[in-house]
Amino acid sequence: MVNWYEEVLARKEELLKDLKELLKIESVKDESSTSTRFPMGEKVGEALDLMLSKAGSSGFHTKNVDGYAGYAEHGDGSHDDMIGILCHVDVVPATGEWTTPPFEPTIRDGKLFARGAIDDKGPTMAAYYGLKIVKELGLPLQKRVRLIFGTDEESGMSCMKHYQEVETMPSVGFAPDADFPIINAEKGQINTRLVIGPATEEYLGEVRLVSFKAGERSNMVPEQATVILQGSVDHLLLEFEGFCTKQGVRRKITHLDDSVEITLYGLSAHGMEPHIGVNAGTTLASFLRDFDFTGTAAQFLDFLDELHLDFEGKTLNISYKDDITGPLTVNPGVLHFEEEKGGTVQLNVRCPVTTKFEETKEVLTAQVKEKGFEVEDIKVSPPHHVGSDHPMIQALQEAYQQETGLEPTLLSTGGATYARFMENGVAFGACFPGKEMTAHQKDEYIEVEDLLKATAIYARAIYNLAR
Repeated sequence: MVNWYEEVLARKEELLKDLKELLKIESVKDESSTSTRFPMGEKVGEALDLMLSKAGSSGFHTKNVDGYAGYAEHGDGSHDDMIGILCHVDVVPATGEWTTPPFEPTIRDGKLFARGAIDDKGPTMAAYYGLKIVKELGLPLQKRVRLIFGTDEESGMSCMKHYQEVETMPSVGFAPDADFPIINAEKGQINTRLVIGPATEEYLGEVRLVSFKAGERSNMVPEQATVILQGSVDHLLLEFEGFCTKQGVRRKITHLDDSVEITLYGLSAHGMEPHIGVNAGTTLASFLRDFDFTGTAAQFLDFLDELHLDFEGKTLNISYKDDITGPLTVNPGVLHFEEEKGGTVQLNVRCPVTTKFEETKEVLTAQVKEKGFEVEDIKVSPPHHVGSDHPMIQALQEAYQQETGLEPTLLSTGGATYARFMENGVAFGACFPGKEMTAHQKDEYIEVEDLLKATAIYARAIYNLAR
């Protein structure tokens, strides 16, 4: 009988060394360095190359799939009966003020801090080591296991869409990119870009909104918002300091030659849980709307103010919930306005699995039009749900319970993982129940002990599934 945790402990230093090497790579999608070899940019490509190199040197069959993805494979089963483990090596930008540099992995108080530690480089390395342990022990498998590394999970999942076109996608497996025990239901998404035109009339207000900027990704709660103002701003600045003190947020005021720049600092969070963060953009707009702005600047601010703290889409008349995945959520993730160009608002809407998507799109489009915006782009990702009686789920439940002694309950999530690319795919770890999930936040971390436990769970789960 294999003691999976002891096998992990025997490889602990090697595991941490390899993970730190991966975490040092700033693998944020970078369109300025894209190429045929690196479709998501050089750093993301570097992270993919590192994983494939390590897997190849350990004796796995590997393949780079046109730079979009890659895989490490073990076992001789048929492609039709293949187990998939879908991970990603790209990360979101490391916004905010970190205690230690986000790409210099540091262990403090038993926690490994770095961007990607929990999303998804830590779990990726845990799954890789789980498969590595199964291989090194020479355990007999009846099914082929393919560990697939994606490169664009955080920005649209084009990597897996490309992989589907040119390779065999496993129909059964898991994505180590969420929470334990098992997530068998994922919300669908509506991602939309709303636009409002520039001011066409003569500006009449006492205060002039030259520019407004907040957020970098629609699936992140904006942590910082900065505006440039002109006009009679003295009273506004006095009010701003009191407002920030009352809200418990930091601010910065910079006087320029003929204008003033004010910045409000919120708290980043994952777009699937906007209520956990403090949206700097909508918070700042809720302050500014009380002042004398006119035209499209006023419409832009009024719209953001209406969205402020409305996490369930009531303002947009699209609120909905079901018993499987809970309430619809809305995250205004990227907010821009320039006086001469107009404004854009990117919304990330996470919808329960029973949502009527076409009807929701129609209502959303009509509502934003009433508020002066047009829908420039709208994309829908359908929800994903695997029945609780599937034998794959039962195999994962057994692995989790045997390694932890905890009840392997089934969960749902507002997040979108690669699991949805497999007909019978679920999200499986690596954040344990009751633990803080720091994905997309500053000072992201994974507890070292949890990393080791997750690796043991993955090793046992892979063996369960493949035999």
